Amino acid sequence: MNYQAWEQEIPETIKADPLWKMSVYRFALFLGDLSWHDVTKLQQDRRMWSLSDQLYRASGSISANIAEGYSRGTGKDRARFYEYSLGSARECRDWYHKARHLLGEDVLQHRFDLLENIIRLLLTMIPKQRGKAIKDESGVYQVKLSADVPMP
Repeated sequence: MNYQAWEQEIPETIKADPLWKMSVYRFALFLGDLSWHDVTKLQQDRRMWSLSDQLYRASGSISANIAEGYSRGTGKDRARFYEYSLGSARECRDWYHKARHLLGEDVLQHRFDLLENIIRLLLTMIPKQRGKAIKDESGVYQVKLSADVPMP
């Protein structure tokens, strides 16, 4: 599934919400749908049952927390949920790394690229909502995107 085809399948009720204008939300929702397919593959191996559950929960939590944060009344409240989303994105990246043996290099690189994009956007959004910088190591996020990873 590529991003453009996926976007065409999204119901109008979701696209009509102002939240849809946030690229980070769209990317996180896309990742959640991709993870459904990844988890389905992982669950074919009994050793991956627990990992696949954690991966699916973490990937779904990214867009859910963005949605909940977007609906909050103050920047401080929004930032808190965006921070939850950031934590879930990093957790998701960790679970994907652990699933690399079954998912393969191409899938893994695509998910890493998408997650790097989400993380980078969240790291930009959080300080703006909070009104000050967050305490995060100043890492360089160099993203080498595959053709199916949308750009903000």
